[in-house]
Amino acid sequence: MATQAKPVSKVLMFSTPTCHFCKVAKRYFKEKGIKFRDVDVSRNAAAAADMQRRTGQMGVPVIIINNRPIVGFDKIKINKMLGLK
Repeated sequence: MATQAKPVSKVLMFSTPTCHFCKVAKRYFKEKGIKFRDVDVSRNAAAAADMQRRTGQMGVPVIIINNRPIVGFDKIKINKMLGLK
């Protein structure tokens, strides 16, 4: 019987270099082997505007998984959206 592969999730994170929870989120993704794209909103005004447009938030981290935003490092929501336990 063939096993079915999990669909790959598209993960985008808006962060800043000084944000503690951004560092925690990045470490968590790396520990779990989750590939993600990190965008530093402190250096990219267009990305900061995009983040605010998508969520209404200016605080980081903002994590977008398959075009669905999570504001802050919410491990329960992240795990649910990525199918992790």
